[in-house]
Amino acid sequence: MKMKRVLGLAMTAIMSFTALAGCGKTDGGASGGVQEVTFMVWDDLETTEDLISKGYKDSIERFNKDYEGKYHAKVVSTNLEEYYTKLNAEIQAGNCPDVFIVSPGANLNDYVLKDKTDKPIAKKLDEYLNADGWKATFTSDAVFAGGTYGDEATQGAGIYAIPLNIAAACVFYNTEMFEKAGAAVPTTYSELLDACQKLKDSGVTPITISAGTAWCLSMVAGYLCDRNGLNLADVKDHKTDWKDAKVINAAKQIQELSQYFQPTAESDDNDIATAAFYDGEAAILIQGSWAIGQINGSCEPGFEKKVGVFAFPAVDGSSADPNRVIAKSDSIAMSADSKNPEAAVALMKYFVDDTAQKYTAEQGGKIPVTKVQYDENVAPPELSYVMNVFKSANATFGFYNESLVDSEAGSTFDSCFVDIFKGTDPATALDPIQKYYEDNVWK
Repeated sequence: MKMKRVLGLAMTAIMSFTALAGCGKTDGGASGGVQEVTFMVWDDLETTEDLISKGYKDSIERFNKDYEGKYHAKVVSTNLEEYYTKLNAEIQAGNCPDVFIVSPGANLNDYVLKDKTDKPIAKKLDEYLNADGWKATFTSDAVFAGGTYGDEATQGAGIYAIPLNIAAACVFYNTEMFEKAGAAVPTTYSELLDACQKLKDSGVTPITISAGTAWCLSMVAGYLCDRNGLNLADVKDHKTDWKDAKVINAAKQIQELSQYFQPTAESDDNDIATAAFYDGEAAILIQGSWAIGQINGSCEPGFEKKVGVFAFPAVDGSSADPNRVIAKSDSIAMSADSKNPEAAVALMKYFVDDTAQKYTAEQGGKIPVTKVQYDENVAPPELSYVMNVFKSANATFGFYNESLVDSEAGSTFDSCFVDIFKGTDPATALDPIQKYYEDNVWK
């Protein structure tokens, strides 16, 4: 399995990323003996309107103030779409940030798993979590599931990433638009199509989505594959394949649903698609609950009162459990080569202390990962709706592009469904992911 191929692809980005050269090199020798640590994040913390990102900025500022004269955190910013390319370019150049944002699953694999020539990029964190009762502050061991490994290819069984929050992927909708269109909240795919048609007839764009940011579209594809009854374990074990009727049906449903997307969906990125929802240009946004921070950080006052949330609908006639929810967490990892690991761990703790986790719920609208108490009356109203969806779930599963055998398989899946969205016949469009498994998994 080609776990490290993604890093090789990043070499082309190094020359365009020279402004960050040296950012990850910490010799413990910032002026006056101050130990500098770098933190790489997928947003510009100085200009962002995203409330979660603003929380990250606050954590950095509190850390720098409290450790003034001892430690100092330097932020390395980029955007979400280019994040992994630029992170990998830094790693290839020998400038791995001391602490960096990472998604659990296949993306994290690239920084933990190794072969005969590579060493892990992320550091095992158990010794730090077990010291001073830090691990006991988290809600349960389950929050570490996506960052836990027991493979011989790692530095040993253990935890390699710290979760920052939990988000559930749901359907956000404009209650006012639904009411004016006479559309009911759907519980099945056919009811979703009916609601979309009524919204379209009323003169509004039913769904805003990004195919320019491929994971946004593939999140919907993952839901449709799951609701049609596809079992990813069966694909991995070659009990079925990517030409399974369940996948073909999900692909056809993407094409059917796309008639209700905004005309610019193919080129719109995630920020533009989300803005179309909070600007009142579209009635439905299918997105993770991290969008609450983006919506409420940018919308006009009072818009949040128009926002409702429902679970992704069941597929008519499918026996698959309709109460499964896509859930994930943003996580942070530490460089195995950090010259200042104690400073890096001290910084990591600021992202999950009571101040940060209370902010995560009350301002950012995400589910905390620690036992912190927060005021539900202060938290965004959408969070309670998401919590209802989450509590009603019988099980959770991950983004498909983060749940396949490796990150290249995930990006291949994404690309296949972008082609399907553009009109390519599913039987042909799925050839690349089928071939990837034939060449790398089913041998």
